[in-house]
Amino acid sequence: MKRNYKIVAIVVLLAGALFSFTLIPGKQKENDPEKDQLLIELITFVIEKGHYSPAAIDDNFSKGVYKSYLENLDPSKRFFTQADIDEFAKYETQLDEQINKRDLSFFDLTYNRLVMRIKESAGFYKDILAKPFDFSKDEQFNVDYEHQPYAKNDAELRTRWEKQLKLSVLSTVTDKQKLQDTPADKLKNGEKVPDTTPKIDDKKADGTKKSFAELEKEARESTLKSLDEYFDFVEELKREEWFSIYLNAIAERFDPHTFYFAPDDKEKFDTSMRGSLEGIGARLQKKSDYVEISELIPGGPAWRGKDLEQGDLIMKVAQGKENPVDIAGMRLDDVVKKIKGPKGTEVRLTVKKVDGSIKVIPIVREVVEIEETYAKSSIVKKDGKLYGIINLPKFYIDFENKDSRDAAKDVAVEVERLKKQGVEGLIIDLRDNGGGSLKTVVDITGLFIDKGPVVQVRSRAADGSAGGTTEVLSDTDPKVQWDGPLVVMVNNFSASASEIFAAAIQDYHRGVIIGSKHTYGKGTVQNIIDLNRFVRGNNFGDLGALKTTTQKFYRINGGSTQREGVTSDINMPDKYSYIDMGERDIDNALPYDKIAAADYKPFKANFASVVDKSKKRMAANPQFKLMDENAHWIFDKKDDNTFNLNIEKFKAELAKTEEIAKKFKALNSYKNELKFEALPYEQEIFKKDPALAEKKERWYESLSKDIYVEEALNVLDDMQPAAAKSAASINKKDKLVKTR
Repeated sequence: MKRNYKIVAIVVLLAGALFSFTLIPGKQKENDPEKDQLLIELITFVIEKGHYSPAAIDDNFSKGVYKSYLENLDPSKRFFTQADIDEFAKYETQLDEQINKRDLSFFDLTYNRLVMRIKESAGFYKDILAKPFDFSKDEQFNVDYEHQPYAKNDAELRTRWEKQLKLSVLSTVTDKQKLQDTPADKLKNGEKVPDTTPKIDDKKADGTKKSFAELEKEARESTLKSLDEYFDFVEELKREEWFSIYLNAIAERFDPHTFYFAPDDKEKFDTSMRGSLEGIGARLQKKSDYVEISELIPGGPAWRGKDLEQGDLIMKVAQGKENPVDIAGMRLDDVVKKIKGPKGTEVRLTVKKVDGSIKVIPIVREVVEIEETYAKSSIVKKDGKLYGIINLPKFYIDFENKDSRDAAKDVAVEVERLKKQGVEGLIIDLRDNGGGSLKTVVDITGLFIDKGPVVQVRSRAADGSAGGTTEVLSDTDPKVQWDGPLVVMVNNFSASASEIFAAAIQDYHRGVIIGSKHTYGKGTVQNIIDLNRFVRGNNFGDLGALKTTTQKFYRINGGSTQREGVTSDINMPDKYSYIDMGERDIDNALPYDKIAAADYKPFKANFASVVDKSKKRMAANPQFKLMDENAHWIFDKKDDNTFNLNIEKFKAELAKTEEIAKKFKALNSYKNELKFEALPYEQEIFKKDPALAEKKERWYESLSKDIYVEEALNVLDDMQPAAAKSAASINKKDKLVKTR
């Protein structure tokens, strides 16, 4: 193959590889193989020169790319047959050579075969949905596509399609039957509160119920419409869009946070980073054939509703009273379009919960209140003592706008306000906090310690190894704004900067970390690199961008938070207690390792008795016992992916699951006896701003139902003697101790 470009310079910097390609001018062509070859060379070169710890492009790498690519190309195994896979298999250990030689033969083979298989599938799904399904047959369907074998032949592939479509229709029919049986004034969760959400009218005009045959026909028509839309969309996809999947199979083998943005995707990413958050307030990611909730935006309607959770899989989307559309196999962008919509309109998501149950969740779209993503505080009285809680959804800062909000300054203000009220202990709530600015987390940690190191950041070495320069980021202000009892609340979704803060507080023995068994385990830093800046005389158009991992951060005790996260001092049971989550559950995540500890001076505090008292309290608490039982049940059900396609057995299994789930509804109806209130200055604002008062009241109400916050306050009670000793040691001129 003749190349029309050459590398003319290489300079490796922290932000990535700075190099240039010179291109011979020419007319830009659609589906140009030379552009694809350039992208492969650009991406692999940038990663190899700029990634913190690039994997070797060898046979093992090839196997990973092969597996990941085919999974992303046909996630539900409804297009390729085993004969196709047998033909592809010869490339399983050859992709490293193909990548190095910019050979596109594997991609061309799989792309052309996929296009052919998609056309074949489009030819028979309409035939399957043209006639009623027989739900009296005793047959099953397993939706664990990852561990399913490919269909042996075309006949078996068609049978798989039939069962998949049958399950979709069966699920829709049973949902519709439930809605017909549900009175408009049904009370939610057994509470004395009317369900005011809009209802889907699945009855006839005269108010009578529709027959099973009518509902089944409607469900097939709805499924047919959904598939027609899907195949219309797929037919319009360009080759370059499929090629992006191949490029990302390569990029993501280096680590799960290294990702190629095609030009359109880069534009959307930029918009999402700087634009307002609209819709339901959730971030989504593709997972197998469905879409997973990866993050709930604080202040958004989904976050406030509490029904939708991280880890939920979206299976269907309905617009208000319309029939739900099955989104299996849809591209993420198209699912997002269906979920987004004008403020005030309703979307109904059919989701599969972590425990395997299926739930329809109505959400009214809104503009996410950015104000609710900022730090906020509340006071609460317990056993005659006043305590404060500060909720921090993320470590926010805008370096380009000096007038914008800064989490460090906001938290400092909230601490000062709480001190004026005479609080005797403080809770910092970092649950679901996905991170943010390193500078901000250093500044916030500095509010609670004397000056000293907070986090260590290691870059790649000049020779390309991961053991490069280590920078210690320290708090240089000797002022301690809060020296009293401190509890930090975390969960499985506390990540990145949240983990740095929790780790520093733990390493200094400054406070007690309570929450999930461990935090998320993201101990890496990424940079976005525009690929166009490295090309001269580009006649291929926009080449997109690459996000790649360039640094790794470490605790001051030398341990990495990568994969391991931060282990809570007090492990509070939650529904994910027995499920591995976060980086440790990703096969190609960078490994845990250790470096030398920084020089720091831990406080002389011993919280062993505090931890022991909390463990005994939780062991005797019926609510925590029920939570632990729920966690066991979820763990037992997580691999239960087989559904019965006989309607009576399907309903019986559904009823059994719902009956067991009823037992755990008490977890949502729990209410403590504590009263959370606004600070005096805020109460004056509420008089002029009823809308703000209502938003804050919703938060106080959620705190009054939060058993985790209640136990955090119990821990603050127990910390009083230990905290006094800790505070006394802050101003001592002890000799600096090097801790390892």
